[in-house]
Amino acid sequence: MASCLVLVSALLLTLLIAWICAHSRRRRPGEPPLLTGWLPFLGVTLDYARNPLGFLRATQRKYGDVFTCAIAGKFFTFVTDPFSFSVVVRQSRNLDFQKFALGFSHRVFGHADFTHPQFTESYREVHGIFRQTLQGAALEQLSESMLCNLQTLLDRAGPGEHGWLEEGLQSFTNRIMFEAGFLTLFGKDAGFLPERTSMQKAEREFLEFDGAFPLLAAGLPIALMARAQRAREALAEELRHDELHQRRCVSELIQRRMDVFDRMSLDEAGKARTHVCMLWASQANTLPAAFWSLYYTLRCASALSAARSEIERVLSGQMWNSPDGRIRLSREQLDSMAVLDSIIEEALRLSSASMMIRVASADFTLRLDSGQTAAVREGDHIALYPQLIHMDPDIYPDPTEFRYDRFLDERGQRRAHFSKSGRRLKLFLMPFGSGASECPGRFFAVQEIKQFLVLTLWRFDLQLCGGGALDPDGRRAGLGVLPPARDVPLRYRTRTHTHTHTTH
Repeated sequence: MASCLVLVSALLLTLLIAWICAHSRRRRPGEPPLLTGWLPFLGVTLDYARNPLGFLRATQRKYGDVFTCAIAGKFFTFVTDPFSFSVVVRQSRNLDFQKFALGFSHRVFGHADFTHPQFTESYREVHGIFRQTLQGAALEQLSESMLCNLQTLLDRAGPGEHGWLEEGLQSFTNRIMFEAGFLTLFGKDAGFLPERTSMQKAEREFLEFDGAFPLLAAGLPIALMARAQRAREALAEELRHDELHQRRCVSELIQRRMDVFDRMSLDEAGKARTHVCMLWASQANTLPAAFWSLYYTLRCASALSAARSEIERVLSGQMWNSPDGRIRLSREQLDSMAVLDSIIEEALRLSSASMMIRVASADFTLRLDSGQTAAVREGDHIALYPQLIHMDPDIYPDPTEFRYDRFLDERGQRRAHFSKSGRRLKLFLMPFGSGASECPGRFFAVQEIKQFLVLTLWRFDLQLCGGGALDPDGRRAGLGVLPPARDVPLRYRTRTHTHTHTTH
């Protein structure tokens, strides 16, 4: 009882100190408007979390294009003018992304603190591996592996002669994309494919950990979330180096990361947790992005017709000419699918709610595109919320509607630019971030989603059974692509033409 009273007293004291600190801050000359709220520690967190886009729009109307908010014990200066996004992205001298990102990753995934000087050079080498293995020839090899794995899994998923199968669309997308992505990066076991029960277990553990991510990102220690911690450690056990060394077809990306981590003074658990981080980064946004891309295509007859026409054009004759009945897609063929590109980009525009964060490394003055200046304090967070652009009706008319051809020009090619108030924007679609925080795996992510759409729409007739529009789950706002608020029933069967080609 006494220990509980001490703990409660300590917690109350901490909150009191945080409240005093938050409310002792006063706006200095030249600084943006300051919103501290009245709640200790939380500041305006509840107002922001309830509806981030609505809160930022309302605050922008009241205070202008730049303002500072006290959120969860930290101060975030939001820049909301879309023409100033590129100004912030270019501010590498005064704004640091890596320190924030590595500190966040260390806290959530439990691996080593790579901001420590002893890891500086090694981590630069690790970061360089992304550029070397997720572009060019290495990317083509990775995409070929993904395409092969997707086909194997879809062969297994197909109803064959048994007519229609029923499953949730999210369940269908997750199980196919998770296993294919896992195998592509981390390889296969001694058999051709891991036992299905093993992959089902890994998928459940991933989704359990991922489901807790909003609370972890908000600062709740994982030690207070027993199920999420168990899931993370179970994934780490699966991705221990001694386990990975026994697998076949491990990607060059993972092999080279393993080599660097083996040279670093990391314990085995720490190495494995870096792979859990890699697994999460490769899946957390790709799974919902694939879901939304297929969902919107199936809900829009014109999108489905245009997508299938494009797929037929590219795959015409392949099934007869391929001795093993397998589809092969070159990078040039994937790049030529402008309709699928537009579908994916439009799905990302509607579902992405990421927040780009930089930390001020010193006091400095930020000059916006308009010429307005804002004094920024060392340690404050500078935040961009790209959904302000994605849902701006001046940039995207009827922004809540899905238009499969929104990113196509009059010739049916990828649209090169968008404008606001008659002025061309440098940044108009930012689901993968930009600048130092731009996702290094964005090219692979788009290719694997496109492969999934090609194979699924080519092989199956699919019907959504749920009525009404489906909304994203806003609880993950700020973390990337939002998953659906619920699953939607799906019926699917093997398309007749696919069966005919395969048995020709």
